[in-house]
Amino acid sequence: MSDLRKLGRRTDHRNAMLRNLVQSLLENGRIITSVTRAKEAQKLAEKMITLAKRGDLHARRQALAYIYNNDVVEKLFDEYGPQYKERNGGYTRVLKMGPRRGDATEMAILELV
Repeated sequence: MSDLRKLGRRTDHRNAMLRNLVQSLLENGRIITSVTRAKEAQKLAEKMITLAKRGDLHARRQALAYIYNNDVVEKLFDEYGPQYKERNGGYTRVLKMGPRRGDATEMAILELV
């Protein structure tokens, strides 16, 4: 992806961080992180939910290739897939919270709609 933000990390660290953010979002329904990380994780979470809407075996295997936790993938396909079946995109939202106290980084809540 050429439009990917680098987030000040090496490629392997960045990919692992985004995977963990997406997994936490799908597991808990909402996460608190910086705005730039939230926007990047939002793109990937939307793709995972789109796979869950398809619901076939190939889509499940594609999701498992990205999300390593089987329980999260089951929740994704059993709950979120049917829940967003009628919705055409826009499964997540980023709510800005203001600056973090320590370093003034702009913080946000990334949550499922």
